[in-house]
Amino acid sequence: MPAQANDYGHEVLGKKDGWGAYGEGTTGGIAASSHHVYTVKNRKQLVDALGGHNNQNGNNSTPKIIYIKGTIDLNVDDHNRSLGYDDYKDPAYNFDQYIKTYDPKKWGKKEPAGKLEEARSRSQKKQNERVIMNVGSNTTIIGLNYDAKIVGGGFHLKKAENVIIRNIEFQDAYDYFPAWDPTDGKKGNWNSEYDNLLIETSKHVWVDHCTFNDGNHPDEKAGTYFGREFQHHDGLLDIKKQSDFITVSYNVFSDHSKNTIIGSSDKYVADQGHLRVTFHHNIYSNIKERAPRVRFGMVHMYNNYFKSTKKSYNYSWGLGFSSKIYAESNYFDLPKGTKPDKIINVFKGNALYESDTLLNDQTGVAKIDVVNMYNRAHHASIKPSVGWKPVLYGNISPAEKVPEIVHKQAGAGKLK
Repeated sequence: MPAQANDYGHEVLGKKDGWGAYGEGTTGGIAASSHHVYTVKNRKQLVDALGGHNNQNGNNSTPKIIYIKGTIDLNVDDHNRSLGYDDYKDPAYNFDQYIKTYDPKKWGKKEPAGKLEEARSRSQKKQNERVIMNVGSNTTIIGLNYDAKIVGGGFHLKKAENVIIRNIEFQDAYDYFPAWDPTDGKKGNWNSEYDNLLIETSKHVWVDHCTFNDGNHPDEKAGTYFGREFQHHDGLLDIKKQSDFITVSYNVFSDHSKNTIIGSSDKYVADQGHLRVTFHHNIYSNIKERAPRVRFGMVHMYNNYFKSTKKSYNYSWGLGFSSKIYAESNYFDLPKGTKPDKIINVFKGNALYESDTLLNDQTGVAKIDVVNMYNRAHHASIKPSVGWKPVLYGNISPAEKVPEIVHKQAGAGKLK
């Protein structure tokens, strides 16, 4: 049986465990006094432990260790009364009228504007203030025992340093008020606002042994409007705006569309030289895309397991503008007949290093050369070198051993 998570509240990231170990490393709330070690069971207790005022907690750098006990629903008021759509909805917002007004057949390709869109935005911001927890520097947040959950929202790290998040299941960061954007892609898209975990302008972060999913509300069951899936969820874990020195290890990401994006936009050149992230021993189960999609970042990916049983699978590694992904000993278990070139999708990127990649397409397991196969299939010229080589990592197992290792060890409740 795994050791209980409270044995790990004072544990820090290993000295060579990925980019998060760079320089001074990542120690979280290790320096917390006994007065700043908390066990919390509901939203209000969590807000108080993080500093007392959610809109200010992101600036609270006091060392602290916070144990999550049981399930914390973030869609509640300060008396733990459940909140929902009607509690957040602006009086001027009407969904049926929104659909009628911004129907692209009538409205066209311009972005929604006017009183209805303003009311939708106000509704979304009201929910955001309630369900997104702001986390400050020098913080460890860790699940107690095996059943710690954060439901209905997520954590936001902005200008934070030295944060550890471990042994928590993040579930269903559900946006009641998705926005229609007819300019997103050829056919437009619905976009939602909340991530289970958003890291912005932050550095030295360790995300370990967590589980991320959409709970009982997968977007594929939400129906369509304007011919596009009505998405209530954004990313499971996004890393943006010059964030740096991050290790993401032994997590499970499952049953989601847009999983992880690294980088803010092609034009946000301030990200150049930052976004150094390591992903190792993670499971990506039925993740449609962005596992991850990278702009600018120097991203090391090793011993990760990608498994999809759905034909809706798009790709795993997104080669965005100036991306530098270094991938080693990863294992792909994909639907029958999936061609190796589908593992990557190119978004203005021009390089990828990968080695010891195994693909099981249900007809057999074979070592594949992803770059070469993509280039041949698409008449492309992706380079097999990214100009850097990782030095901060532990033992890298052969790819064939990855599924067994991560199934035993990855996800919330499996710390050992």
